[in-house]
Amino acid sequence: MTEIADIIFLPNAAKRVAQIAEKLDQNAVLRLSVEGGGCSGFQYKFGLAESIEGDDIKVENDGAMLVVDPMSLDLVRGSAVDFVESLGGKSFQVTNPNAQAGCGCGSSFSV
Repeated sequence: MTEIADIIFLPNAAKRVAQIAEKLDQNAVLRLSVEGGGCSGFQYKFGLAESIEGDDIKVENDGAMLVVDPMSLDLVRGSAVDFVESLGGKSFQVTNPNAQAGCGCGSSFSV
């Protein structure tokens, strides 16, 4: 596994992953992947990782880990992953410098 500095796992996201993992009695490992679909062509998918693959990219912060598969990393390189609470709700969010367009849902983008 390679640790890479060009995807950023922010402290709020790490803290939230640790909280969720503790409640579910699982490892504090968040998987970010990109799939085709959504309003703009690609969509982010988050979930606790059941396993870490040998070619996954990993970034650790405050006892939690973010893992991204190499194909998804090509679409999110340079991004920051955060956890945001607002009047609209709570969610993990990706600030992606590669996204050329997005949609109102905040989880869909195009490159």
